Amino acid sequence: MDTDEQKILDEETLFMVSQTFKALSHPNRIRILYLLAHGEYSVNEIAEHLDLKQATVSHQLVFLKNLRLVKYRRAGQSIFYSQDDEHVMHTLNEMIEHAQH
Repeated sequence: MDTDEQKILDEETLFMVSQTFKALSHPNRIRILYLLAHGEYSVNEIAEHLDLKQATVSHQLVFLKNLRLVKYRRAGQSIFYSQDDEHVMHTLNEMIEHAQH
């Protein structure tokens, strides 16, 4: 049986959960994550695919990277981004399916 202590979330967990929902509450961040779920892209490629300004994409990627929802790798002078959290991507895909149902 659950104890009362198991029913209380610690502050760090609460903060991370709220920040993740904050990340998923912005349309452009959702669009970026959804694109990255299907492959690895540079900032310029993301901007082109989503018809966004490069500065907008860069700003949103910083937010997502700080939450460890995206990762990056360098290839020469280029930086390529991809998704980095299967749990969040599963949740995002579930919500998209729910919205389309």
